[in-house]
Amino acid sequence: MDSAALAEFLARGGPALWVIAALSVLTAALIVWKFWDLARLGAWSRGPSEAAVAAWRSGEGDAALARLATRRGLRARVSRRAMETRMGDMPEAAAREETQRVGKLALMEARRGLRALELIATIAPLIGLLGTVLGMIEAFQALQAAGNRADPAALAGGIWQALLTTAAGMAVAIPAAMALTWFESICDRVQVDMEDLATRIFTAQGAG
Repeated sequence: MDSAALAEFLARGGPALWVIAALSVLTAALIVWKFWDLARLGAWSRGPSEAAVAAWRSGEGDAALARLATRRGLRARVSRRAMETRMGDMPEAAAREETQRVGKLALMEARRGLRALELIATIAPLIGLLGTVLGMIEAFQALQAAGNRADPAALAGGIWQALLTTAAGMAVAIPAAMALTWFESICDRVQVDMEDLATRIFTAQGAG
């Protein structure tokens, strides 16, 4: 679809369709950015943290920390902080609190941007429905003004143009909702992994 045809299509839907078009661009950008962000945070990289915890539970505390020294992933960050607090003079209760604090911050970082996707998935169909309602009002106003001279074909044309915004709103909301669910499942998995790794660090005997 060339630019002229796209502009004509958007004009048929009115302001609501322009808003939905902007939301579609924003949705695509958010999905691409969030995928990159999770990859940068090591959302799919569990191996290094697992190897470090295995070394820790074998009594090799220094070697375990060395494995995580250059890692910036979410799991590595929490695991390293748990090991550092265990190797220091911090009481266990305080060490657990500190590890939990770091884990919460890491999880918040992993979930950033998801609220925006959730908002788009919620409001895109509503904007589409609003555009349809406004279009239907306009179509029936034209029908009333025409009276007995009303052309059914013209009325049908006005109705299908009004319905464009509902279809467009759903077309934006569906991929946004799917991406949101996928990203949330990844964050949930990371949270479970961080809790599991921290628990194994704190329950290790003599590693600290």
